[in-house]
Amino acid sequence: MSTKKTTQRDVFKPGEFIVYPAHGVGQVTAIEEQEIAGFKLELFVVNFTKEKMTLRVPVAKVASVGMRKLSESSAISKALDVLTGRARIKRTMWSRRAQEYEAKINSGDLIAVAEVVRDLYRSEAQPEQSYSERQLFETALARLVDEIAAVDGSTETEAMKRVETSLAKSPRRSRGADAGDADNDDASDEAA
Repeated sequence: MSTKKTTQRDVFKPGEFIVYPAHGVGQVTAIEEQEIAGFKLELFVVNFTKEKMTLRVPVAKVASVGMRKLSESSAISKALDVLTGRARIKRTMWSRRAQEYEAKINSGDLIAVAEVVRDLYRSEAQPEQSYSERQLFETALARLVDEIAAVDGSTETEAMKRVETSLAKSPRRSRGADAGDADNDDASDEAA
């Protein structure tokens, strides 16, 4: 029993950056032992600087909450490739798509987050986004940029430039003002 605890405990080390699906990139600052309701629990203490939040995750729950190590450089490259693809927007009610986008963002899967960024991105030539669309886009973009910066050891600004470069290569962006035709349904979906 104790060897299993040790193995789980050794998955993440203090000082290591991790991804927690519901909050993005955080840093393990310590491993604590606390007594809760008479049980001793080992906890990873994870600090999210941007959100000014500290989370304590039981070592035994790491897998079930989806906490993971940062992606490899190859996964970052794949995510950036996803951004260069054509946006895939389903013709369903906005509320349904919003739920799907939120599920992808909170999955912790870097590729799924990149898909949300790709699908919700608007260039200056395209129509305005609704408030809820913009919020989902900004959340997904922040998660993507944070992980790229953490993996590369670069600044957020440098990571954002990589994302913007990939988005600019997308076929949808190069068509200009008429590129938003499929998206005009968004306003009517939201009003419905």
